[in-house]
Amino acid sequence: MKIFISGVAGFLGSHLADKMISKGHTIVGNDTLIGGYRDNVDPRVEFYLIDCCDQKRMAEAMKDCDVVVHTAATAHEGLSVFSPDFITRNIFQATVATVSAAIANKVKRFVYCTSMARYGDQEAPFYENMQPKPVDPYGIAKVAGEDVLKMLADLHGMEWNIAVPHNIVGPRQRYDDPFRNVISIMINRNLLGKPSIIYGDGEQKRCFSYVDDCISCLEQLIEGNVTKEIINIGPDENPITINEMSKIVANATGMNQPPIYMPGRPAEVKHAVCNSDKARNLLGYETTTDVVTAIKLTTEWIKKRGAQPFKYDFPLEIITEKTPKTWSEKLM
Repeated sequence: MKIFISGVAGFLGSHLADKMISKGHTIVGNDTLIGGYRDNVDPRVEFYLIDCCDQKRMAEAMKDCDVVVHTAATAHEGLSVFSPDFITRNIFQATVATVSAAIANKVKRFVYCTSMARYGDQEAPFYENMQPKPVDPYGIAKVAGEDVLKMLADLHGMEWNIAVPHNIVGPRQRYDDPFRNVISIMINRNLLGKPSIIYGDGEQKRCFSYVDDCISCLEQLIEGNVTKEIINIGPDENPITINEMSKIVANATGMNQPPIYMPGRPAEVKHAVCNSDKARNLLGYETTTDVVTAIKLTTEWIKKRGAQPFKYDFPLEIITEKTPKTWSEKLM
């Protein structure tokens, strides 16, 4: 098949491209490089430096593609309450333009990577049949993208699947971004000789997904017989607190300083864990890499690439007393 991957220079998109190339597929993809690295992209990928919001150029790049996988996103949930215009444009408008381009090219199937943010602060674990109740602009934009995809795909005869990855970690994740990717941020700070920063009391609970475990599910959503499904992809076993995670990172990096605690971020969900039963039943999902190993592998990759100063590349549209000082005063 000829598969188009948006965000192909990003963390998830580049790993997916490599996997599908290894299976004999032809890969085309786009990226703006605001959230990924150019050296993530395999030379065999037909690469386009295009913004997903540019529907016309996206449609041209997708010519003759059989499947589109939309992994591109400014996945900055916390930042979205302070930069809602920037984040939602790159989530909702980008998704609508990508869906429109796919339908214009008579693409057979569209796989959309949404977010656990769709569930909001409901009681965990989160099941796919829960009514989405996002609590921030990022989650709201992701759910709106889901709704537009389902409506337009059903109207125009395009198959669709919606994957719900959560807290993915692994090599190739951008680690010099101060606004997202908590594990990579902690690793980078530690390797720069700085202790981890924790917002709130650190008792927030999460399950972290190693990237390969998510890729195994996406493969089937692309190639398999499952259609019109929303599926959580990633582990639901052994959720850990941010405090516990920071200790694992410190062990991996050799950091012996205690973390720095900052005021909690507004609209942050305390306990966010997805149930994985549907993925087990429909996709044969199983967790193959635990969080300790995932952090070790990520640390090794960042060490090899080199720790980097944090880059405040994205705008802060709203600066109030609620804006984290780590962002407004560039303290990372």
